[in-house]
Amino acid sequence: MPNTKSAIRRIRRVKKQTAVNRIRKSKYKSAIKQMETLLKTGDKKKITAFFPKFQSILMQVAKSKIISRKTASRKISRASKKIK
Repeated sequence: MPNTKSAIRRIRRVKKQTAVNRIRKSKYKSAIKQMETLLKTGDKKKITAFFPKFQSILMQVAKSKIISRKTASRKISRASKKIK
């Protein structure tokens, strides 16, 4: 139980931040799953249409430090190799 005013405010802030981080992580995971399903179907048109959005989502998540920048780059690189 928080004893000071600042601790109470901090708990409130952490709750909000946790919710935001959860949303970002969910967006990241769904983008990965969507790219995997598109790669399995092999529809070039849909893959090339989704790829810029996929890159954008991963870099946004990396920018907010949900995943590391190198992890995002690696996932983008591997996906682009599968497209070719």
